[in-house]
Amino acid sequence: MANKVLFITQEIVPYVTESEKSITGRKLPQAIQEKGREIRTFMPKWGNVNERRNQLHEVIRLSGMNLIIDDTDHPLIIKVASIQAARMQVYFIDNDDYFQHRLMETDEDGVEYKDNDERAIFYARGVLETVKKLRWCPEVIHCQGWISALAPLYIKKAYMEEPSFRDSKVVFSLFENELESTLQDNIIEKIMLKNIEKSDVEDVIPSPATFKDLCKLAIKYSDGLILHSDKVDPELVQYAHEIGIPVLEHQSDETFADAINNFYDEIWSQGK
Repeated sequence: MANKVLFITQEIVPYVTESEKSITGRKLPQAIQEKGREIRTFMPKWGNVNERRNQLHEVIRLSGMNLIIDDTDHPLIIKVASIQAARMQVYFIDNDDYFQHRLMETDEDGVEYKDNDERAIFYARGVLETVKKLRWCPEVIHCQGWISALAPLYIKKAYMEEPSFRDSKVVFSLFENELESTLQDNIIEKIMLKNIEKSDVEDVIPSPATFKDLCKLAIKYSDGLILHSDKVDPELVQYAHEIGIPVLEHQSDETFADAINNFYDEIWSQGK
C-alpha cells in the first residue's frame, strides 16, 4: 500500500476562489489523509493569496535556494499555513518575479502571462527541491493543473536518483480548462536539467508549442491519469490510452475519493 502521497497542486480553497481545481485541491488531500495515508500538499503562493488573513509564514530552513531558469537566478521562498478544520498543512512556493503581486493564469485584464511556462518550471523544481530538504519519500505523487505539468518529467528524469523520488509513482490530473496560449520559442532549452535530453521531450513538444503539449508531456512521464471533469480534451485522453497508462474516468462527488484512493494502490503495485 502507498502510505505517503505528495500533492503538487495548482489551487486550494480557501486561499483562492472556488473552482473545480481549487475545490479538488482542498477536498482530495483531506479525504486521502482521512483514509490513513500521510500527505504533504504544495501550491504556488499566487499574488491573490492573502498572507495575513491565511496566516502564512516563511519556513526559513527551507528557503534560500536559487533556481536557475534561462540563465537567471530566482530565489526560492517557502511559506506554510494550516487548514485547521482539515488538520492539513499547506506549503507555498513563492518568488518575487513569478508569484508576488501577480494573479494566477492571467492578469487583471484576463491576458495570460507570457512567462507562465517559466512559472511552471520554477514551481515544479521548487516543490521537488523542498521535498528533498524535508527528506520525505512519497510513494505516490499526484500532480494537478498546468502549473504542475513539468513535475512528472523532472521526477522521472532529473530527480530519478534522488532517494525521495527513486521509487515514486506519478499521477497527473486533467481538468476541463487548461491554458491556451503558445509557449515561448525556447521552452525546450529552458526545461533542460541533468539527465534530460532533448529527445525526451521533442516528440510531444512541437514548435510552436502550447500548454496542451505540456500536459501531453506530463502524461508521457506519468504512471496514471485521472480525469477530473467529463469535458477534458479527448486528444490527451487518447494519447494516454495509446501509450498504455491507466486512466481513471471522471467520478461523481460521492465516489471520487474512494476511486482515487484505490487508483493510488493500483498504480503503486505496478512493477512491484
